[in-house]
Amino acid sequence: MRLGINLGYWGAGMDGDNLAVAQEADRLGYDVCWAAEAYGSDAPTVLSWVAAQTESIDVGSAIMQIPARQPAMTAMTAATLDSLSGGRFRLGLGVSGPQVSEGWYGVKFDKPLARTREYVEIVRKAMSRERLSYEGQHWTLPLPDGPGKPIKLTVHPQREHIPLYIAAIGPKNLEQTGEIADGALLIFPSAEHLEDTAVKYLRAGREKAGKTMEGFDVCPTLPLAVGDDIHGLADMFRPYTALYVGGMGSRKQNFYNRLAQRMGYEKEAAEIQDKYLSGDRNGAAAAVPHRLIDQTTLLGPVERIAERMRAYAAAGVTTLTLAPAGFTLDERITALRAGTDALERSGLA
Repeated sequence: MRLGINLGYWGAGMDGDNLAVAQEADRLGYDVCWAAEAYGSDAPTVLSWVAAQTESIDVGSAIMQIPARQPAMTAMTAATLDSLSGGRFRLGLGVSGPQVSEGWYGVKFDKPLARTREYVEIVRKAMSRERLSYEGQHWTLPLPDGPGKPIKLTVHPQREHIPLYIAAIGPKNLEQTGEIADGALLIFPSAEHLEDTAVKYLRAGREKAGKTMEGFDVCPTLPLAVGDDIHGLADMFRPYTALYVGGMGSRKQNFYNRLAQRMGYEKEAAEIQDKYLSGDRNGAAAAVPHRLIDQTTLLGPVERIAERMRAYAAAGVTTLTLAPAGFTLDERITALRAGTDALERSGLA
């Protein structure tokens, strides 16, 4: 099992330290450094900055939002980043959510599965440097009855095949991800529930495409906090869990809330959402069960984290992406080093 690091969103208050964290992860042999975007910092700019100041770690978008860019522009960006980084770029895509898609980008959040499939087909075709023509439900290239003509990408990516990941939560999206992508970006993964909430759907998609799970990258992100006070460490992540389970999306469309329900927290997920959407964020955080946090993060001494890593590997994880917690750079670096120490002790390195 490999290790990755997720820098999250730029502008979250730790920007000055993020480069140092990425450089330390590079030195420690982490496999990939991911950056996110929502409606603040964009991922490609951050990744180009990191790639220019690291040596061997891959850089990946987790995610570049599908409604934010035309697919040909995404192919251009991926090819450019792969070339500039010396073949170290990984393209992670996702549809975002209805609030961001419609409120920020002005793109209807409808038929996300069909839209994702077409988007991936166009991106792959463009990155392969074929002359780009496509007829689909959401995109037609070139536009009919106009001056457009099929053209091809002029930039040569460093590699013939840039790894393509999709952020997936729901069963149908997971199955399609297994069918059309090279890897899956997962959030709030519980090793105990991973087979039933994710892997079985990914496997079904792979089988639909005539493939096995061999070579497919199952890549969840987990917050990491090192120490002896497990309950105290878990409390650090109450606002984070409450935000996603309670406030990310609407009452009707919150994929993270549904995931918590599939993990057996139906009553608790409803309470967290009720409190969060009513404006009681502290109450929502207090309503998050300790066990839910503990199951979806890496907490405790290094030996306990190593044990949890073994559980994730047994559940099918191939790249474990860590989000090391800390209020200072030293604390984040310490957590980062603990991650590599735990992986070595786990026997999975």
